[in-house]
Amino acid sequence: MTLDFQAILDAIHKDAIIKKNKGIVASYIPELANISDQNFGIHLRTSDNKEYASGDYSVPFSIQSVSKVLALAKAISISNQSIWKRVDVEPSGNPFNELSLLELENGIPRNPLINAGAIVIADILISNLENPKKDFLKFVRTLANDDSISYNKQVALSEKVTGFKNYAAANLLKSFGNLHNDVEDVLDFYFHQCSIEMNCSQLSKAFFLFANKGKCMLNKTHITESQAKRINAIMLTCGFYDEAGEFAFEVGLPGKSGVGGGIVALLPDHFVITTWSPGLNKKGNSLLGMQALERFTTKTKLSIF
Repeated sequence: MTLDFQAILDAIHKDAIIKKNKGIVASYIPELANISDQNFGIHLRTSDNKEYASGDYSVPFSIQSVSKVLALAKAISISNQSIWKRVDVEPSGNPFNELSLLELENGIPRNPLINAGAIVIADILISNLENPKKDFLKFVRTLANDDSISYNKQVALSEKVTGFKNYAAANLLKSFGNLHNDVEDVLDFYFHQCSIEMNCSQLSKAFFLFANKGKCMLNKTHITESQAKRINAIMLTCGFYDEAGEFAFEVGLPGKSGVGGGIVALLPDHFVITTWSPGLNKKGNSLLGMQALERFTTKTKLSIF
């Protein structure tokens, strides 16, 4: 039976926008608090490069922690072996900005998708890239085949002036010798990385390589098939902070969320799907996005399980 993806996305969008409980927009980063909770977009890109979309899929938003997967891919492509000596691959079971485990485990973050782990990845990129912010943005633009993607300087500044826990994590990492560059330099890159603005369509394109054995939309290899497999595994087990098990249980796809309200998920060799709804649940994941992706895999019966 051929699935009518457009009808499925339209139905999901129609149900989402009438829900009374849309979650709470993140306010601890002041710039994010200005986004309306009425936004909802969904976009699907299949392995044969067909696109389906509904709602606010073309509206740009701050991708926040979704960027951690792209940073990890870039770091792995540069320095695969040394990464896993400095960051683990275990689920944390704790919020994204938790510090206690970092001290208990001698400065080795549980995984690269929590803040402390992503800060270590940022440190690796700074050590290996000639012009880190410029080179990383170029990498993201190449993956999405879109030069219009850019940093939101206001969001980056907003993160800097309120990022006290990130400063604490970076200094703790530094005290254990797991940060090789200056704390200010690493966090400046990290805050810019999280401030990248993309829409659902662009994110589906950028994440296409994880569903395509490491090859982007232009069929250029950026990471090996084995590296793509490992990143997908980390997304499945660690991509949703202390709600990763719930996402695997309800949706059954590798994916990554961000407090800007975006979620990207994928089924290797089949598709990438992106949702955006700024209202978050208590765990910091998009409330309507989680519900929409559960509906999608239930209706299509397409998941890794």
